[in-house]
Amino acid sequence: MTRKPVALLVLLAVAGVLALDAAVSEPPNPYQAPPILALGSGLAPGGAHCSAAGS
Repeated sequence: MTRKPVALLVLLAVAGVLALDAAVSEPPNPYQAPPILALGSGLAPGGAHCSAAGS
């Protein structure tokens, strides 16, 4: 296989995964989503390596 068919196959696979995700998942609720930047909000960090720094 040359580059063009492989690139086309990868693009089709990515498009297929995105289409499947869009079809299966529900749209996000912006009122229940966490803030993108929680600077000065008082929320404790969680789920990242920096959340263990204070323990």
